[in-house]
Amino acid sequence: MFENLTDKFERAFKVLKGQGQITEINVAETLKEVRRALLDADVSFKTAKDFTDRVKEKALGQQVLTSVSPGQLLVKITHDELKTLMGGEHTDIQYQGNPGVILMSGLQGSGKTTFSGKLANYLKTKKGKRVLLVACDIYRPAAIDQLHVVGDSIGAEVFSERENKDAVSIAQHAIQYAREKSFQVVIIDTAGRLAIDEEMMQEIGRVKEAVKPTETLFVVDSMTGQDAVNTARAFHDRLQFDGVVLTKLDGDTRGGAALSILSEVSKPIKFIGTGEKMDALDVFYPERMASRILGMGDVVSLVERAQEQFDEEQARRLEKRIKKDQFDFNDFLEQIAQIRKMGSVKDLIGMIPGMAKLKDVDINEDAFRYMEAIIRSMTPLERSNPLLIDSSRKNRIARGSGRSVEEVNRLLKQFDQTRQMMKMMTNKNQMAAMMKQARRR
Repeated sequence: MFENLTDKFERAFKVLKGQGQITEINVAETLKEVRRALLDADVSFKTAKDFTDRVKEKALGQQVLTSVSPGQLLVKITHDELKTLMGGEHTDIQYQGNPGVILMSGLQGSGKTTFSGKLANYLKTKKGKRVLLVACDIYRPAAIDQLHVVGDSIGAEVFSERENKDAVSIAQHAIQYAREKSFQVVIIDTAGRLAIDEEMMQEIGRVKEAVKPTETLFVVDSMTGQDAVNTARAFHDRLQFDGVVLTKLDGDTRGGAALSILSEVSKPIKFIGTGEKMDALDVFYPERMASRILGMGDVVSLVERAQEQFDEEQARRLEKRIKKDQFDFNDFLEQIAQIRKMGSVKDLIGMIPGMAKLKDVDINEDAFRYMEAIIRSMTPLERSNPLLIDSSRKNRIARGSGRSVEEVNRLLKQFDQTRQMMKMMTNKNQMAAMMKQARRR
């Protein structure tokens, strides 16, 4: 996400490379490029100008320490202003209540139904809540069926009344049902509507008034760019929503909505959708997003994703096997499965500081699938004893997996390098623990 903006910001800051001090001339030249980058990303002119004016005001006159270059200082100031522009601090979603009620709003095709499922999955798996999804889209053909499919995919119950054409009464009946069945959170999926559709805007207003939601969220397709901001303003004027959800940030988006929506409606972005799967949902952190936009990575989010897939017992077993030099292809296969669960490789690389330049490299997301096919074409004996794999076995494995012998050789080499690296890291950890223990004595 935001690849184009990141690239343009990097080019803008090159103006200050090698400069000994910050001057009005070189700052103005750099910020001219920054403003152009923001406008190209579909940020409104007013937001872009206000942003660069604030950066310029803070940059001029600042003393540059001998250990910090003018470029580094301006990046730091820009980072802090980007963070402020996107809300400053993270704002949690409010779902407490008896039950807590979350009302969805947004345009047709913005991804409300899919996000409703993702949010239910998030509250169910991360917060341990019993969640009821409610189908209040009484207009779109198959909308109720779609929500039931989404609910089934995550193991969440869906409340619907197919013959009822009154969205308000459906929502009220659902909340009554939720109380009777001890559901802790109710998520109401409403019909997509146009901001200019007065009748439908009045309907969602009536639903909100009737159920008094704990949280009202506005779901917007980030690929609509500046139109997303205009739509958010129109919806907020009618609904006074509490937070924004940006969907489809994994697509070919310029990211302007994320940078200007808060300044327009003064409401925080709470979630971003980064894919079609039900777990492709990220809590929005302004500081982390500012770092990613400036190519500084996002190690905290990367570690959090890794911890979500972390199995403590499995890790202990793996460490023992590495210490005994017993790491084999069965272990390798488990590690590949855990990495795949963390998300797309390109997205993960973007979270590593200094790796933003690899965004243009053609990364084959199917590479892990090919590796798995090769490993699964090995016999149990070969997986446990990789040294047994000779030329004859390589040919058979290649035929069985539909891959080339060269790819089999490449995987064997990658496996050996991984095994050696893991062994080295385990030995370093052991040495560090021994030294720590010795110092205590």
